[in-house]
Amino acid sequence: MTRDNLAIKKLDSPFYDRPDVVRVARDLLGKVLVTNIGGHHPFGTSAHHPSGTSAHHPSGTSAHYTSGRIVEVEAYNGIIDRASHAWSGRRTRRTEVIFGQGGAAYVYLIYGIYHLFNVVTNRKDVPHAVLIRALEPLEGIPTMLKRTGKPKLDHTLTRGPGNLSKAMGLLTTHTGTSLLGDEIYIGDDGYRPKRGEIIATPRIGVDYAGEDAKLLYRFFLKGNKYISGNKRQNQP
Repeated sequence: MTRDNLAIKKLDSPFYDRPDVVRVARDLLGKVLVTNIGGHHPFGTSAHHPSGTSAHHPSGTSAHYTSGRIVEVEAYNGIIDRASHAWSGRRTRRTEVIFGQGGAAYVYLIYGIYHLFNVVTNRKDVPHAVLIRALEPLEGIPTMLKRTGKPKLDHTLTRGPGNLSKAMGLLTTHTGTSLLGDEIYIGDDGYRPKRGEIIATPRIGVDYAGEDAKLLYRFFLKGNKYISGNKRQNQP
């Protein structure tokens, strides 16, 4: 899976503001997550803007520019979803961002070491979010390898939410960052999953959620080597 078209159109507010978080999660499959952390923007002054305009990626990109195609996601349906951090209207300092306007980053820490990147969706006070679970690396792979301490590219580089965040330079300090800016954003380069390629399964690691653990809110691209989960978890 490559990027044949180097023009990426940044996703705009209407994409994130939609009320159906499950639909948004499915629609994120195949999109391109971009981070430009710690460096100048590779497009210069004619780069992607919050208006959603396109730009072509030139040669000589920033050493800090990294991108990957989204191949696995999970939807979290707010106050009615026992697996959500906002279940039953819970609000904490950490989770306040998911009660904000869609189109922002929510990055939280688990086990004291893994930073997990989520996309906030829907309108203000409706705490929906999509966890990005896996990426297929596209650009900036040497930077990803350096961040993760890996000697060469293999499927573990961006397999699983903790690994992809480390490779892309995403940290809890990025919580609240607008996805309409240039530091972190998601774009559409025209790629579309083929019919039958999107698989739906229950989410991973949410057994505590009772009946909600059975919801088919995890989506991934069939056969992609970067998806997480074991053989049983990846059965449709």
